Amino acid sequence: MSLAVSLRRAMLVLLTGAIFILTVLYWNQGVTKAQAYNEALERPHSHHDASGFPIPVEKSWTYKCENDRCIRVGHHRKSAKRVSFISCSMTCGDINIWPHPTQKFLLSSHTHSFSVEDVQLHIETSHREVRKQLQLAFDWFLKDLRQIQRLDYVGSSSESTVSESSSKSRHHADVEPAATLFGATFGVRKAGDLNRIQVKITVLKSGDLNFSLENDETYQLSSLTEGHRLQVEITANSYFGARHGLSTLQQLIWFDDEDHLLHTYANSKVKDAPKFRYRGLMLDTSRHFFSVESIKRTIVGMGLAKMNRFHWHLTDAQSFPYISRYYPELAEHGAYSESETYTEQDVREVAEFAKIYGVQVIPEIDAPAHAGNGWDWGPKRGMGELAMCINQQPWSFYCGEPPCGQLNPKNNHTYLILQRLYEELLQHTGPTDLFHLGGDEVNLDCWAQYFNDTDLRGLWCDFMLQAMARLKLANNGVAPKHVAVWSSALTNTKCLPNSQFTVQVWGGSTWQENYDLLDNGYNVIFSHVDAWYLDCGFGSWRATGDAACAPYRTWQNVYKHRPWERMRLDKKRRKQVLGGEVCMWTEQVDENQLDNRLWPRTAALAERLWTDPSDDHDMDIVPPDVFRRISLFRNRLVELGIRAEALFPKYCAQNPGECI
Repeated sequence: MSLAVSLRRAMLVLLTGAIFILTVLYWNQGVTKAQAYNEALERPHSHHDASGFPIPVEKSWTYKCENDRCIRVGHHRKSAKRVSFISCSMTCGDINIWPHPTQKFLLSSHTHSFSVEDVQLHIETSHREVRKQLQLAFDWFLKDLRQIQRLDYVGSSSESTVSESSSKSRHHADVEPAATLFGATFGVRKAGDLNRIQVKITVLKSGDLNFSLENDETYQLSSLTEGHRLQVEITANSYFGARHGLSTLQQLIWFDDEDHLLHTYANSKVKDAPKFRYRGLMLDTSRHFFSVESIKRTIVGMGLAKMNRFHWHLTDAQSFPYISRYYPELAEHGAYSESETYTEQDVREVAEFAKIYGVQVIPEIDAPAHAGNGWDWGPKRGMGELAMCINQQPWSFYCGEPPCGQLNPKNNHTYLILQRLYEELLQHTGPTDLFHLGGDEVNLDCWAQYFNDTDLRGLWCDFMLQAMARLKLANNGVAPKHVAVWSSALTNTKCLPNSQFTVQVWGGSTWQENYDLLDNGYNVIFSHVDAWYLDCGFGSWRATGDAACAPYRTWQNVYKHRPWERMRLDKKRRKQVLGGEVCMWTEQVDENQLDNRLWPRTAALAERLWTDPSDDHDMDIVPPDVFRRISLFRNRLVELGIRAEALFPKYCAQNPGECI
């Protein structure tokens, strides 16, 4: 009897609970529908609370191509298959890679999907070292594709995406597989249209892996679909051309957030070659210290944009962060701290990593000016005064910014130390036909305090010639073909032989020195302050108001600058222009701002120097197709963990051509 009563009570409780649950669901059905709609957007998720993937999935929009332009429209589940923005952009209008190819290209309108696991490599070359370097470059190419496919993604975008080279994964261990990120594959790899992508790289001629302005950087790329296999062929005369071919291939591949797979063209042909041999970026690591990881991240962007020279302004008056094997006192007296230093291994590691991306590291120990406390130890070692005017006040009389200091041109120990430094750096970065000696902004008033009966201009000339002689000794008795110095009031004294010295012109693009240096027979690298100085436009750090080089240089300023055209150079003078370089001085820049100060403005220079497209538009107007391509390239940088500056409101990116 008692058992029956207990059962009735239990059934009554269950019935009451069921009625309550049904009532709650009925009254909250509107909330449930809203939640279902939000879930239908299928945003990627991560166990990291900091942020999602830098480029979110946009399931509420689909795109269609009309008149070579992608039009955004609302997407409903019952309508046709959604076309993602990137897939529309890559198949609508002109080729969407950066820099634009200079010769021929042809792309199929049909595309295929695949996963990075399906990509294989075949190398054809008679040069064993070239084969090894290509294999290494391809390994990093695959790592970048994994990042693009979001297979190795760290949720916190503040983490670096680049770590030590081949032996370690680029990403941290706490990554989520694709199944966790998207909740669709559940641990099973999704299959695309293709089950195999065979990348065949052929180097026809040169086995040279040393950087030179004579490197053949041309390449040809073609792809052809056969059944469920895509055959990609990259043909070049050198490793450097083949490396650029890989950069182009990477930009012919994109991630589609509709099927969570990589996509590429069914057929393609690209024939390409650069217009200028020297396409550089300079980073000053003296005013602020930059980690090896941030430098590597910068080099990744350079490689994708086909830039080929990383000018490392390693030391200056503010700090001497390089720990020399022969003279560690330089860093002991000159570095900001023990942790803000570069070892020999660091420099070698950066140089080896840069070669993987087709980028040469050009280190610079600026001399004779820009030498500060790092040189203030000579008397203790019995080597005399290595530098003068160190920390002298008032600083504005003896240097451009504090602290002051410049090397002693009449102390032979000074030249011996420079020789040893050159020797070390050449060992770390490899053989080269171009080396940078610095040479800028010598304050003659400083030297005049010590050598008032001397021809001070001649003293500078003697110093630079002595430095070059020491460089030759450091380079096994062979002087590099191009010995670079910064332009200054002293470079036009004609005391430096134009057959050996190349001048990096940093002054204004309208200054007379531009013409004088060319007329005097010097090869030049343009880095005009009014166009290609990326640190300008952020105010003065010493006072209110604008800094000396205001205003801000927009990417359009960088892109539109064509000094060889504005100067109306003849064929002979044009040959003396080796190329150009953007400069990032770092008085007001540290690692927190580096990415967005460099990118995508540096990419604008990359296309100017690789493609140098003709400019038939007004001075202030950049064609809409250039906006479209650089916007997409900026997104590619973000996919690789580079925090590139935004170009315009996201609405403009989603509606190409509408805002321009």
